[in-house]
Amino acid sequence: MVSKFCLLVLIYISLFIASGTEAIAQSSPDIHVTVNMVQLNVAVTDKKGNYITGLQPKDFAIYEDGILEKPATFAEGNEPARNLGDLAEVGPADGLARTSPERPQTFNDLISGANVFVLFDTSDYMYRGFVFAQDAISDFIRSLGSADKIAFYSYSRDLSRAAPLTADRSQVLQAVRSTVAGDQAALYNCLLLTLKDAAQNMGRKVVVVFSNGPDNSSVVPPEDVAEFAQSAGVSIYMISTQEARLEPVSTAVFDRMTAATGGKAYFAKNWKDEQQAFASIRDDLAHLYSLTYYPKSNPNSGWRSVSIRLMGDQLKKYKVRTRSGYRPLPSRF
Repeated sequence: MVSKFCLLVLIYISLFIASGTEAIAQSSPDIHVTVNMVQLNVAVTDKKGNYITGLQPKDFAIYEDGILEKPATFAEGNEPARNLGDLAEVGPADGLARTSPERPQTFNDLISGANVFVLFDTSDYMYRGFVFAQDAISDFIRSLGSADKIAFYSYSRDLSRAAPLTADRSQVLQAVRSTVAGDQAALYNCLLLTLKDAAQNMGRKVVVVFSNGPDNSSVVPPEDVAEFAQSAGVSIYMISTQEARLEPVSTAVFDRMTAATGGKAYFAKNWKDEQQAFASIRDDLAHLYSLTYYPKSNPNSGWRSVSIRLMGDQLKKYKVRTRSGYRPLPSRF
């Protein structure tokens, strides 16, 4: 009798679970796309590499997958972002379900300055130039604008978050001076972790990597790291102390990764070149335009290409540098 009763209970439970599962399956859409505000760091230069300043929002046309987007905010250099009025309407994407855009609660959420994450190679590749590298990084930190926040991380096989993101220069400089040399280099593993930290912050986000050799310990491929940086809106700047011709594989990877994210790669074989590379990055950060937009309805749930065109015949001769696109939900992270 008891066994018969238990059998009936099990049947009712299985029917209840099956019906609930079917209802959930019928009510759930096939595809979910989260649409967030997209931020672009944009450099505009002439043919000699000089920065073009004083441009206005009307001078930029933003395209995502060929769709003209409406900019939401605009800033030049370290000035606070300006609200450009009514934000672009976001409607349902042709048959695709998506959540409401995550817009800043207040305009002050779009702070001035940049969030700069410095990632320093302390592997055994760095032994001979360790002190000189510390000096170059310290000078770079001192030279950044007062509106910038800085984090200092170091890596060999593992990542060390020596100084979290802060406006306190003395805290960061102390972390630089306290760094010690390690063993093998897992650059791409540690760069991905740094990018994930940077992605948690509002406003402009950049990672500056100081590397003295190839990666010999990572399990994460550089292509995945670059894709995450693009999707998170983090520009990567790489300074390698190796001559480009001596490390052709690493050179090609660094060039591709930085170009895809809107950053730059530098190959500095001596202390003077390192100083010049850091100075170039500082100038770049001070002259970047920052534009944001909320994507219009777009059925593409995968990779979305992004491009910016300058409006007007007088501006078409200038070069624009920004990230080449993003993925709404990075599939491998």
